Amino acid sequence: RWPLCIDPQGQANKWVKNMEGKGSNLKVLNLQMADMARQIENAIQFGNAVLLQDVMEEIDPILEPVLAKAFIKRGNQTLIKIGDKEVDYNFDFRLYITTKLANPHYTPEISTKVMIVNFAVKEQGLEAQLLNTVVKNERPDLDRQKNDLVVKVAAGKRTQAELEDQILYLLSTATGSLLDNVELINTLDQSKTTWEEVNQSLKVAEETAKKIEAASQQYRPCSVRASILYFVLNDLSMVDPMYQFSLDAYNDLFLISIRNSPKNDNLQERIKSLNDYHTYAVYKYTARGLFERHKLLLSLQICVRILQTANQVNTEEWQFFLRGGQVLDRSAQPANPAGMWISEEAWDNITELEALPNFKGIVSSFEQSPGEWERWFRQNEPEAAELPGEWESKCNELQRMILVRCLRPDRVIFSATTYVANALGRKFVEPPVLDLGETYADSTPLSPLIFVLSAGVDPTENLRKLAQERGMGSKFFTVALGQGQAPIATRLIEDGLREGNWVFLANCHLMTSWLPTLDKLIESFEGKNPHDNFRLWLSSSPSPQFPIAVLQRGIKMTTEPPKGLRANLLRLYNSVSEESYAQCKAAPKYQKLLFALTYFHSVLLERRKFRTLGLNIPYDFNDTDFSVSDDLLKSYLDSYEQTPWDALKYLIAEANYGGRVTDELDRRVLNSYLNKFYCEDALSVSNYQLSPLQTYYIPDNGTLQSFRDYILTLPATDRPEAFGQHPNAEISYLIEDSKVLLDSLLSLQPRSVAAGGSMKREDLVMSIATDLLDQVPQPFNLEDVMKSKADDPSALHVVLFQEVERYNMLLANVRKSCVELQKGIKGLVVMSADLDQIFDALFNAKVPAAWLKTYPSLKPLGPWTRDLLQRIEQLGRWIEDTYPRVYWLSGFTYPTGFLTAVLQTTARKNSVPIDTLSFEYSIVNLDEKEILQAPKEGVYIKGMYLEGAGWDFENGCLCEPEPMELIVPMPIVMFRPVENKKKSQKGVYSCPLYLYPVRTGTRERPSFMIPVDLRSGAADPDHWVMRGTALLLALAS
Repeated sequence: RWPLCIDPQGQANKWVKNMEGKGSNLKVLNLQMADMARQIENAIQFGNAVLLQDVMEEIDPILEPVLAKAFIKRGNQTLIKIGDKEVDYNFDFRLYITTKLANPHYTPEISTKVMIVNFAVKEQGLEAQLLNTVVKNERPDLDRQKNDLVVKVAAGKRTQAELEDQILYLLSTATGSLLDNVELINTLDQSKTTWEEVNQSLKVAEETAKKIEAASQQYRPCSVRASILYFVLNDLSMVDPMYQFSLDAYNDLFLISIRNSPKNDNLQERIKSLNDYHTYAVYKYTARGLFERHKLLLSLQICVRILQTANQVNTEEWQFFLRGGQVLDRSAQPANPAGMWISEEAWDNITELEALPNFKGIVSSFEQSPGEWERWFRQNEPEAAELPGEWESKCNELQRMILVRCLRPDRVIFSATTYVANALGRKFVEPPVLDLGETYADSTPLSPLIFVLSAGVDPTENLRKLAQERGMGSKFFTVALGQGQAPIATRLIEDGLREGNWVFLANCHLMTSWLPTLDKLIESFEGKNPHDNFRLWLSSSPSPQFPIAVLQRGIKMTTEPPKGLRANLLRLYNSVSEESYAQCKAAPKYQKLLFALTYFHSVLLERRKFRTLGLNIPYDFNDTDFSVSDDLLKSYLDSYEQTPWDALKYLIAEANYGGRVTDELDRRVLNSYLNKFYCEDALSVSNYQLSPLQTYYIPDNGTLQSFRDYILTLPATDRPEAFGQHPNAEISYLIEDSKVLLDSLLSLQPRSVAAGGSMKREDLVMSIATDLLDQVPQPFNLEDVMKSKADDPSALHVVLFQEVERYNMLLANVRKSCVELQKGIKGLVVMSADLDQIFDALFNAKVPAAWLKTYPSLKPLGPWTRDLLQRIEQLGRWIEDTYPRVYWLSGFTYPTGFLTAVLQTTARKNSVPIDTLSFEYSIVNLDEKEILQAPKEGVYIKGMYLEGAGWDFENGCLCEPEPMELIVPMPIVMFRPVENKKKSQKGVYSCPLYLYPVRTGTRERPSFMIPVDLRSGAADPDHWVMRGTALLLALAS
């Protein structure tokens, strides 16, 4: 069979080209070439070798007969059919196929006809290659000796073989008595002496080789470190498809490090300086091509991999830090000693931590001194605070990080930053700022420079500025890719290669179909001898269709909008020109309202970081929205004597910015801000406050520069109050950031790792599957349930039957998956792709995607299982008994279906049309035990949670939450259907109720259910709109 080489680093290509040699007629082709079929026909007829490179998962059907070797015999002729043509087959023809994909999935039609060879480099292989590189550069004498020896040994062995052949030939052709054959006797004598000489020299060579090997081995720490770092880069492509790094470019970087790192005669010192220099060079080189959110991931991954190689990381503890602890069955768990501040999830983590040897006694420490632990827990920076009792002296840095992860997940990012800084140095957590000039200096005409775009940023201006500085202003050409732009782009590149222009192709992701052609163009640069000044700049949003070869060859840079209100305000004010500023005749009004508009724009951009507490959907508001609103503001202020507030607010919040907004509740946020920023007080009150903080206000009128000066006095980092948020909002987005960091790290872990040191992956998953089978009950018997309720055909019973049916499918699915998985692990059935996904999910303590189709959930496996059992229990009680007095709304797969049934029940009972009914909500300040019967109309609902506010139980209204109180359980609420409900009165906040924390849900299952009216307490409803306050039926933990 012909070989198909999996070759992400391009080594097979190199090897084939070297093996086939320069002189031979090796044809290098790819599937995109127009004349590929003709070239292959010629190669088959003339018996040439063909290297077909960069194939994807599909191979052109025209090659089918070649792969299958479907020969046609005619007399003594051998033919093969290509397309509709029969071609003479020459048996010297050779075919090599390579693909850049690291983990391709070929269909059986392809994989049965080729021999798949994995050419991907492994750590040991790369180590050996890099060791050669170091030795060649550091000790050229050793390298020369080694190469001479190889030649010498080969020559000696050849001589020995020739002598053997000669003797055997003489013996076989000798006639008569051997003793009389003088020639033979002389040859034997000569052979003996030569053989001994050669043997002697081979022995010497072996001794020398050992010495050289020993001398080379001293440089092994360098090659080990360099190899680790390459694999850290290589793994990043799992995080984002644009993070591709080629081995060739990495080798060049390593050579630069060898050249530029401090020299030293002491070998140990030299090795240390080379390792330190190269590690930072790799970090700097990679960090400029990563988004801000992945830079800490890179540092932490580099740090841990280096420490793991030095055996300084306890594998069990590191795995615990990534996964946390999960408890499926709580019956044997010690009781939580301080439920007020230790959450269920935190206590699960602590009790599981007890199982690690270094944390023996942690549970009893919490039971004996909860006060000390609470003091540590309440610190602003617990990662730097002293741990209670003996734990301060007992814990190393990783163990401290684990405790932070268990109790204060919002501080994980800070403690990870400190961990890296202490292990590798501060510079590894302070990513260098992107300097286009420096990047340009690193580039060559052959490699493209690629901007990886993020929302709301356009690098064109900065690039134009750089072109002016380098005297390339007149030679800078740009084209935005899109339909019909390909010929223009191709022409610009060809002119640029000749004349030394800069060519910028913007938005490559909008034209993925043309990118393979661009790939070929870039590949052909080498042969075209480009002008020294030529540079090709590309920009693209992350896209899996972007050609890997271009990404590997190019220099990548990420562009991100500035962070923080001050940076955004300053950027917008720098974009306003003096002419534009002086254009409006109503200058006093315009200056103030322009500042309010810039603040509005900056707040919307920065609000995204609060995730769901900010906006349900992160919109890409950009500078065009701002400049159009600025023009509107000028023209309306000039046209009207009285300020037309309503028109301005409508046009800006509803039409202009609102035009991007697809979620009604997000539009409400925009309106709340503008109601606050655009009012009479904004013009009449001096220094009108834009947020609860004193620092942010509309400054007094003045020049454009005076506004810029005021902006420079603002703090560089923003407190959540600047956005009308509560300080707790910061904690919730930090927890989310930490979760993303840990999940990304987990996805980069090698799959062969034993989970708990001694326990293999298979054993761990096996025990989880067994636990699940023990706990998850058998499905209900739906027929029996329907019979038992046959005499009461109410709408609520229909809901019960539908719920039982859905839960039955889930229970059957869970049990079946676990049984199949157990068989798969024992090797009794084949592990299908689906089973493999379930295996991975259980190993990582996640819920398999196949089980989440019944109802969405973000819970890890342990809490999800307990939650499922509670849901089944509620249904079980309803089936055994009669209607529940209080319903747990979260326990339904489709809560909206249940609420509709409640409306339907009232509509039937009172004979009114269902569409005139809506719910009225009243708080019931009783425990579930105290409620002895269901209400006459409507239902009692329990188990809702309030996010983004506190609840005042005495007065039954919203209030400010306590510090670190992110979620508050709600009291029981009565949902009562009423006819023609009045418009909501003043002092009532219409609070959205969501199914689970992802507020947008999915297209098939939206998360928003209904608005619930809650009294807004001392603050006005707009205050809670800005807070993103909402009710949730289920949490993420």
